[in-house]
This record gives sequence, C-alpha cells and structure tokens, in this order.
Amino acid sequence: MAPAHRPEPSLAKLALRDRLTTARNRRDLADIGDAARSIAGRLLDAPEVRRAGTVAAYVSIGVEPGTTLLLESLLAARVRVLLPVLLPDGDLDWAVHTDAPGSLARARLGLLEPTSERLGVDAVAMADAVVVPGLAVSPSGLRMGRGGGSYDRALARVPAGTFTCVALYDDEVGLDVPAEPHDRPVTAAVSPAGLVRF
Repeated sequence: MAPAHRPEPSLAKLALRDRLTTARNRRDLADIGDAARSIAGRLLDAPEVRRAGTVAAYVSIGVEPGTTLLLESLLAARVRVLLPVLLPDGDLDWAVHTDAPGSLARARLGLLEPTSERLGVDAVAMADAVVVPGLAVSPSGLRMGRGGGSYDRALARVPAGTFTCVALYDDEVGLDVPAEPHDRPVTAAVSPAGLVRF
C-alpha cells in the first residue's frame, strides 16, 4: 500500500519543530531521567490512568520524555498495555506489551516495538487511556508531533471522551502550535510540572 498523501507542513510548523528538536538534543541525561520519573508519577496519579484496565502508550527513544518507568509501573499494576507497531504506510498497529524477555524488538527509525500478536489499527479504540509522544501542545490541546501523522491517525480512532495525553517537557506545554487540517487534539498534557487538562 502506498503511503497516504500528506500536505506539506507550514514553514512556521517546520521552524517550531526544528527549534524544539534542537532544544531536546541539548538536554542532559540527569534532566531526562528526572523528567521521566516525574511524568510517570503524574500519570500514575491521574484518576483516568489509575482506573484504566487498558492503557495505550509508547516506548520512548532518545531524548523523548522517558516512558520506561511508566510502562513498568502499569505492568506491575496488572494494567493491559498496548504499544504501537509502525506500519510501512506510517499508520500504527497495536500489540500487547509484556515484561517477558524479548517482548520488545528493534524496528525501523530506531523504534522498539512489541513482538506479540498484532491486534490491528483499531485496537487503540479499546484503551481507557492513551499516552502519546509529541514535541509541543497548544493552550487548547493541539498536539504537534514529529510530522509523520501516525499518532494523528491513531487519535482519530479513539472514542470521544477518552483520556488522551501527550508527554512533554515543561517548556513544550502551552506553545502556539500552527494548526493543519489533519491535526488531532489531546485532552491533556503531562510534564514534570504537572498534568494540564484541556
């Protein structure tokens, strides 16, 4: 299947994405680790996550706000965790995450993906809470990602009213994010400073 046609992003969005990526690459390891612990704590304290039977999340890579502690804590609490598998067309399939050895494998673009049976692109709709990556979020909840559109497609499948949260650093929350027709908002953003609801 050929990749879906996506319009070119605006120059303002490209400039903001470049600025935020550069700032992330300058973060030191201690800051990244502290942020990951704070973000996990904030999410685990959120009532929507505490009462969730299924949480869709992701495995952070590089200088993204870390999700390892969050995923470990969810599994320890016997929460069913769904993780994405990037498809050739840029869409996301989903699979159940476990703590078994070999449950994650290296994939393209430096990603770590679950090795368990794939559940299909609509599986994200079964989640009680959805945690997604991003680079910024506006004061109204408009999320900006890396530009592939994978999570915009996934968020479009999530039922209205579901807790959808982007994990960010403090200085990435409340920015003026240029909007494009395919962009999907989130209902919350989490950073070390706290959880903001939109």
